[in-house]
Amino acid sequence: MNFDLPKKMNSLINNAHQVALSVFRPISRKYDRAEHEYPKELDMLASVLDGMNDGDPTSSAGASQTGKGRDKRDDNTVKNGANMTTCLGALELCYGDVGLLLSMPRQGLGNAAIAAVANDEQLERFKGKWAAMAITEPGAGSDSAAIRTTAKEDGDHYVLNGEKIYVTSGERADCVVVWASLDLALGRAAIKSFVVEWGTPGMELVRLEKKLGIRASDTAAITFTNCRVPKENLLGNPEVDVAKGFAGVMETFDNTRPLVACFALGCAKAALERTRELMAEHTRLDYDAPISNVSAMEAELYTMEAEWEAAYWLTVKAAWMADNRKPNSVEASISKAKAGRVGNTITLRCVELCGALGYTEDELLEKWARDSKILDIFEGTQQIQLLIIARRLLGLTSKELK
Repeated sequence: MNFDLPKKMNSLINNAHQVALSVFRPISRKYDRAEHEYPKELDMLASVLDGMNDGDPTSSAGASQTGKGRDKRDDNTVKNGANMTTCLGALELCYGDVGLLLSMPRQGLGNAAIAAVANDEQLERFKGKWAAMAITEPGAGSDSAAIRTTAKEDGDHYVLNGEKIYVTSGERADCVVVWASLDLALGRAAIKSFVVEWGTPGMELVRLEKKLGIRASDTAAITFTNCRVPKENLLGNPEVDVAKGFAGVMETFDNTRPLVACFALGCAKAALERTRELMAEHTRLDYDAPISNVSAMEAELYTMEAEWEAAYWLTVKAAWMADNRKPNSVEASISKAKAGRVGNTITLRCVELCGALGYTEDELLEKWARDSKILDIFEGTQQIQLLIIARRLLGLTSKELK
């Protein structure tokens, strides 16, 4: 196994790191306090990223570039493509600020959904659109199969009715990828995703949530009342295949879960490095000494660094598998479960280790701790990830293992 990252990725990673330090960090506290105020500083950065993606989509970064199988080569060579670069770039940007990354125009999780399952015509038609993703409902959280938003066929349209909550970038995005059921009686097999553009009659913004963390990012509640969506806006295959279930729609998560894992890793990396810097002012860190011969604080720091490293490589593996068109549903859930838990644990413990400095707004440590909590929840909670992993490893269905 070769653990060295391809040299072609170094430039992107370094550039993302510099953006985190010189663009995100200086305005991080500002937009944490000014919740729901759009960070205008991101417009130029988003345009630069768009230009990079247009230049070489297979070697650039951004949610709109993810998606398995875009590279059709079948020559048994190892490919390191858009999933890997997007994940590693996101990790470095979240070293600066998770909420600001989630506020980047045209880099929403809905863009990753479109990239994962849209056909070539849809990819071209929605190119340049900023897409949010709407899955969660008041009665359907981690169990995506419990969705009750409906989509009824009516001529050349589908008519959507239902409510979606916790839609990241729901207000600012140009459109929303909405998960809805074609027939509630058929269960999860009938769930499809639809691109609904803002301005469509029947689509209404109900409210913006006030949150613990990622305050720079808007989180919306949206209702759909007899909302007519063109048939061509259904992503993927419109046929209901009970045997396949909603595997086609779930392919979205195979790409976005490693991405969210990198969000958590970036936030935890920031907390670890700042804690290491503060500790170095009062104690000498000795990585050569046995862990039993160092102080309790040092031992805890080293243990957290090891946990971070484990989560990092699990995530890299899941992204690499997506780029190489290998089934990665289990690995995507493993990476998300590990990174989400590790990220939240590390940021909270770093606050404690740094004492008063960690708890006050003199440092960003307390903000990183607040931001990290959502990264263990959205894109599937810790509990649902473990359930998915168990089902896959044991070969059991959702009915057999709940």
